[in-house]
Amino acid sequence: MALNVTREVRKMEKCSVRDLRKQYAEVFGETTNASNKDWLIKRIAWRMQSNKEGDISKRARQRALEIACDSDVRMSPPPEIPKPKPPPDRKLTEEFRPSIDKRLPPPGNLITRKYKGQLHICKVRQDGFEYDGEFYKSLTAVAKAITGQHCSGYAFFNIQKADS
Repeated sequence: MALNVTREVRKMEKCSVRDLRKQYAEVFGETTNASNKDWLIKRIAWRMQSNKEGDISKRARQRALEIACDSDVRMSPPPEIPKPKPPPDRKLTEEFRPSIDKRLPPPGNLITRKYKGQLHICKVRQDGFEYDGEFYKSLTAVAKAITGQHCSGYAFFNIQKADS
């Protein structure tokens, strides 16, 4: 009776992985831990076909051995990669304070600018700026809120470069 590989594959597609493992053990004579259904089906179908129709010829096997080059096979395990050292324990020596641009007055002071006939007042805070009851992280964001377009906050409020 001829083996119909397509029919066998369709049957196997309906099987569970557990059943395919049993079938693999029957066909190969050894168990497997594989749980990839597609791989199991391909391997079982190949083995069934090989058992029915025969293995490759001696000439083909000899040619495969000639082609195979085992000179690039590693003979020793790769060197062990050193594990990164854990960072040393950090100790808090003083409270962290975000750096404040030296061009700005100290927190709590006010920066003013008359724009389109209206006086705009911005308060410098430790963590940003306060304008019109809103908090802003940068002076540029304040300038954009006032003008409606992007411009340098330092240029808008006419704050000069700090002396080096």
